[in-house]
Amino acid sequence: MGVNVADMLDGNECREFVTLTELLHSSPIGVFDSGYGGLTILREIRKRLPQYDYLYLGDNARAPYGVRSFDVVYRFTLEAVRYLFNQGCRLVILACNTASAKALRSIQQNDLPGIDPSRRVLGVIRPTVEKVGGITRNGNIGIFGTPGTIQSRSYEIEIEKMYGGRCHTYGQACPMWVPLVENEEATGDGADFFVKKYITQLLAQCREIDSVILGCTHYPLLIDKIRHYMPQGIEIIEQGGIVAESLADYLHRHPEMECRCSRGGTVKYLTTENAGRFGDMASLFLQEQVSAAHIDIS
Repeated sequence: MGVNVADMLDGNECREFVTLTELLHSSPIGVFDSGYGGLTILREIRKRLPQYDYLYLGDNARAPYGVRSFDVVYRFTLEAVRYLFNQGCRLVILACNTASAKALRSIQQNDLPGIDPSRRVLGVIRPTVEKVGGITRNGNIGIFGTPGTIQSRSYEIEIEKMYGGRCHTYGQACPMWVPLVENEEATGDGADFFVKKYITQLLAQCREIDSVILGCTHYPLLIDKIRHYMPQGIEIIEQGGIVAESLADYLHRHPEMECRCSRGGTVKYLTTENAGRFGDMASLFLQEQVSAAHIDIS
């Protein structure tokens, strides 16, 4: 996993921000999720930015996060972020809606200044909210998410902050969608019942919804069934491509961070659960063979 020093030294900006010591050490972009769902984000990031090194960490041993309290999700997420920092990551993406909803702001405001003010932790909610404003036609936006994400009202708060009264949000918790995906039932007949059920419940809140955010990174694996039961004319918003484009824009606007991200085109996978199990499940999300290593972060 070598660093291309010539590439990293290309341009005066890199020479200004990066020391030789940093160049000689790998600094992958960290991607964290409570389990497997963040792999859908990583997949799109790698398509958009294949030149960088990535380190993915799934806290599968303590998943799911969606039903846990704010304090527990914050503590678990901070432990994972610290671990990725210790592995050389200077930039970490919380590829998890629950972690973004319940932990991101506290980590950014309260923890990073004491850990290292030059490091960054980014989430998936704000980029999605920035995008939805250009998609909705009438301002009625539906949100599918885990119980934790919906309970946090993070999407509603961000949308209100960004668009004011121009947009109205309707959240629908989908507690069965993640178990369906992780039990490899996303394409089975049993999934139809729960996909149709939650779509019906969401639209019962407002018949004028014209766009729906898939506010959990597992949900793209149910996309065919969601499209089948979703009425025509409603835009379905997946996060992977949005987050990837947002990251590309962030790195372009922050050369001091971009120059510190090593470019070897590699990816490594870590899990707090059984590495073999993780590899098998990750292969379903990524459609490629995956090998992982087991680690402890608690």
